[in-house]
Amino acid sequence: MYSLSPLEMAYCSAVLLFAYGLRGSTGFGGALGMPFLALVIPLKLLVPVWTLLGAASSITILGRERKRVSRRDLVAFVPWCVLGIAVGLYFFKTLDARTLARGLGIMVFGYGSYSLWKTLRPAAARRAVPRAVGPLASTLSGVVGALFGTMATVFFAIYLDTRALAKEAFRATISAMLLTLSVVRGIGYYAVGEFTGEVWLTFAAAVPLMLAGIYIGDRVHVNISELTFRRMVSVLLMLCGAPLLLR
Repeated sequence: MYSLSPLEMAYCSAVLLFAYGLRGSTGFGGALGMPFLALVIPLKLLVPVWTLLGAASSITILGRERKRVSRRDLVAFVPWCVLGIAVGLYFFKTLDARTLARGLGIMVFGYGSYSLWKTLRPAAARRAVPRAVGPLASTLSGVVGALFGTMATVFFAIYLDTRALAKEAFRATISAMLLTLSVVRGIGYYAVGEFTGEVWLTFAAAVPLMLAGIYIGDRVHVNISELTFRRMVSVLLMLCGAPLLLR
């Protein structure tokens, strides 16, 4: 971390503000920042720091909005996600990672495109996404979490999109999901000694930027309509899927 040039530090600051601005406005999107930071920060350091930031940002959002969490949807999500983790571990050992990544990219980009297209249709022509998609999305979040880590948030968003939650409940519930995942992963990192002094120092340096990004995103969240919010979620899904197509 301390070998970063001033330009690289400015770059990291901009990425953090952008990523957590998205997180503050939509409840997810922070995962988009990780691959950009990995260009200048070693993954061995970045991954545990990102886990701490994920937990801290979720707590920040839930501090005021915990009552908006859809507990019914959160509880329904968990068993399918656990099943997905088991499936993901199996595929991680048996299938080619590049093939999996490209297949995932096609699926996520396609869903984001479809979701965006729905928001552009006349209101009378729209139909709700079948709720049966929810269990599939929650299972895939576990699969993707085991294979790609942060990309699991894409399927959190797809799952909640099928529940047709209001934007406040959407953001609060996905933050609760992310907090749960971050805590479980954090316990694992602690058990294997990944939380070094450098990790904690880097986390402390990143926290003010994370809080600033969430504050900016929160102002955006308050002032956007439900339709604009849905379109933002759709575009973010497409942005998450596109990099996987190039792997």
